[in-house]
Amino acid sequence: MTTEPLFLEPYFQPKIWGGRKLETVFDYQIPDGKIGECWAISAHPHGPSRIKNGPLAGMELNEAYKSQPEYFGNPTQEVFPLLTKILDADASLSVQVHPDDAYAEEHEHELGKTECWYVIQADPDSYLIYGHHAKTRAELAEMIDSGEWDHLLRKYPVKTGDFIYVPSGTIHALNKGIMVLETQQSSDTTYRLYDYDRVDEKTGQKRDLHLQQSIDVTTVPSTDPKLEIKTEQKGASTFTSYIEPPVSPFFSVWQWRIKDEQEITHQNAPYTLVSVIDGKGTLKADGKEYSISKSDHFIIPAQIKSWKLDGDLQIIASEPN
Repeated sequence: MTTEPLFLEPYFQPKIWGGRKLETVFDYQIPDGKIGECWAISAHPHGPSRIKNGPLAGMELNEAYKSQPEYFGNPTQEVFPLLTKILDADASLSVQVHPDDAYAEEHEHELGKTECWYVIQADPDSYLIYGHHAKTRAELAEMIDSGEWDHLLRKYPVKTGDFIYVPSGTIHALNKGIMVLETQQSSDTTYRLYDYDRVDEKTGQKRDLHLQQSIDVTTVPSTDPKLEIKTEQKGASTFTSYIEPPVSPFFSVWQWRIKDEQEITHQNAPYTLVSVIDGKGTLKADGKEYSISKSDHFIIPAQIKSWKLDGDLQIIASEPN
């Protein structure tokens, strides 16, 4: 029996800060309104992807993970560990922070949330909120209570092509004009620290803040992870390793710029998550050939030990650690 890659139908999330770039840039058929997130490879119950092809066609990824564990190397983890998104920040996101596994399990009954971003597009002079200036937790609480946001929050300039690692406990926010591919733990827990006093058009109310939880989980003092980004040339193609163990205990993330035929294998897990963010080409796996192009997302399952990519492709790939 041949095994096919699992091509996925994304789930789209409306957000008050969202826009229409998921339609104009990636040609997705998205709902009306402000759509902020494409949950591209997701087994999270708040927005599961659906498998489009092969013997598992029509099945949600969370269902496949539980009922067909052989596709994922018979994992011991109860839930699919990663979530791949594309975010379109047409307005700035709230300033927020995510808990680690221990806090999230106790208080939210799900995984913590460490994440990272590959910047697909960024307007000129774009910046993130990343980290803070408080030296102690008491100082953090005092600055939050008095609304000293300009003194508390650190601004971090970004441009197209940048990669940013956001461990749990890091105060952060994507700002207006930035589009990213996000790789994260499969969690939907976000603690809002500051939301610019915005009013939700649908409810007429300000969105809830989570000040005590934010103070509880924020890393103090703020830290900047040291990444060892490595690039390797193979023929005409370029392979970049953004993050691997031990820097990240949760995932490995790579960029593959494919210009000629390249054979790929799993690295740190029995299955690989693949997102095509630009270009088009072919995927050859288990005796079959598939046309792939920008906006495609798929999983190479455990039964496929190696595969070949060809064409002109820009890919972000990841594996759980």
